[in-house]
Amino acid sequence: MVTDRYAILFLPAIIRSEHDSSLDALVALDLPRGEAMDLTVAGWGGAPLAILAAVDGGRPVAAVPLPDGRWAACNTYPDEAAETRSEAERRLRKLLKRGRRGLVAEARTLLRE
Repeated sequence: MVTDRYAILFLPAIIRSEHDSSLDALVALDLPRGEAMDLTVAGWGGAPLAILAAVDGGRPVAAVPLPDGRWAACNTYPDEAAETRSEAERRLRKLLKRGRRGLVAEARTLLRE
């Protein structure tokens, strides 16, 4: 029997807006509502991790849970993903410019053998 193995990665993310639900955050990122609903439902019941997607020809985005229960609609940088939160925070600091707010998103990724 083959079982999937997963790892947690930490992604720098720039906050575009905040919303009451992951669905609202994904729709704000220009995902079609049906796709946003599918992604939201797929994440139910698990740990509150970022919901990753791609829009506009592959632009990486995510709905990221916030500590207060709201969700952030974010642009993400998968090329800057790190195995530790501290490394992702260091990379995020390089991406932040005047007036931008950012955070480190936790996401689950499938390990390839």
